[in-house]
Amino acid sequence: MAQFSTSVYQNEFLPDGGTDVHAIVTVTCTGAGEAGRTGSGEAAEIIIVDTSGSMAYDKINAAKAAAAAAVDHVLDGTWFAVIAGSHEARLAYPFQASESGMVRMDARNRQAAKAAVASFSADGGTAMGTWLRLATRVFASVPSATQRHAILLTDGQNQHESPEQLSAAIEASRGQFQCDARGVGADWEVAELRRIATGLLGTVDLIPQPYELAAEFERLMRASMARGVAEAQLRVWTPQGAQVLFVRQVSPTVEDLTAHRQQVNPLTGAYPTGSWGDESRDYHVAVRLPAKPIGAEQLAARVQLAVGGEQVAQSLVKAMWSADDALTTRINPHVAHYTGQAELADAIQEGLAAKAAGDDAAATAKLGRAVQLAAGTGNVEVTQRLRKVVDIENPEAGTVRLRRDVSKIDEMALDTSSTKTSRVRR
Repeated sequence: MAQFSTSVYQNEFLPDGGTDVHAIVTVTCTGAGEAGRTGSGEAAEIIIVDTSGSMAYDKINAAKAAAAAAVDHVLDGTWFAVIAGSHEARLAYPFQASESGMVRMDARNRQAAKAAVASFSADGGTAMGTWLRLATRVFASVPSATQRHAILLTDGQNQHESPEQLSAAIEASRGQFQCDARGVGADWEVAELRRIATGLLGTVDLIPQPYELAAEFERLMRASMARGVAEAQLRVWTPQGAQVLFVRQVSPTVEDLTAHRQQVNPLTGAYPTGSWGDESRDYHVAVRLPAKPIGAEQLAARVQLAVGGEQVAQSLVKAMWSADDALTTRINPHVAHYTGQAELADAIQEGLAAKAAGDDAAATAKLGRAVQLAAGTGNVEVTQRLRKVVDIENPEAGTVRLRRDVSKIDEMALDTSSTKTSRVRR
């Protein structure tokens, strides 16, 4: 049976007139078990493969191998389907007269699904919104499946539907399933896949070379099958008159959950966190309180984790007003670390956008700040990726020069890695 625990890291002391309370809440899950086998509902998986014309030759062959590798790691008994996506969406497996449906994984269906994948050919355009809409309908055909996860692969841009159509499809799919999105090669848009992943509580990443697809699909499916907790919510209670400024997941990736808030009661909001395996995640909770006199104390927030509507863990965020500058000016190292990591992600994305727009001055300033933040927070992976985009003269000062010989792959790798955070040194 899954067990959850929470810890809070904060400086609870506020100066005279202070209002904003920041805390890092670490949530740890152990004993999660396997997907669909813990008695909390069944699991369902969909693999969505881009079969548009740009996937021809090595990419479609690698996608077939990757989908087959993922199929091999779907647990028996899991509901399963495969969607082929181009300018339209097609249920490639199972074969049914209706457009939507799933089958339980077993030896026979495993072989049949791999045979269906092997028949894929590359043709047509790209309209990812139609893929998401079909996936939503397919998942809905199995009401007993409480844990719903998809892997989406593309190599191109969403050129055969409008940005508004994609946004509407993401919104219609929100809360219906989680989706990990992967792009292969250098011709897709990170921002498009990030919109899908962020909206559907998944991850986005770059697969530089087609031959790397199979290992990534296998890793994603193994991870999904190891999440025995289908869904959990981070619930934040605040007192009358308080305002929740934001709730962000800050490790292992930066994901702003604020817009996902669901009202539980007038003082409590619930933020979906998706499915869980044996893991730890860190969340940054920021609350604004009415200022109180020196010496006053107040409970700023009650942060709970709820599974199936039941509270399984809780931590308290406190506030104390003090005239002691030594107390009120102290910054909790966990809060400082993750504040820097969130700013780092913004600096990278804004810097790359400025570079693409030809604004070298803004790009240099933003990417210089990113170098400074990465060095300060010990994010070695991001620092290494930044070195492929800028020449670093002084990392502590953020002094950089834009490189002129940067490959598109290196820029995309930096962009996709921007939201991957390093854990605070405990």
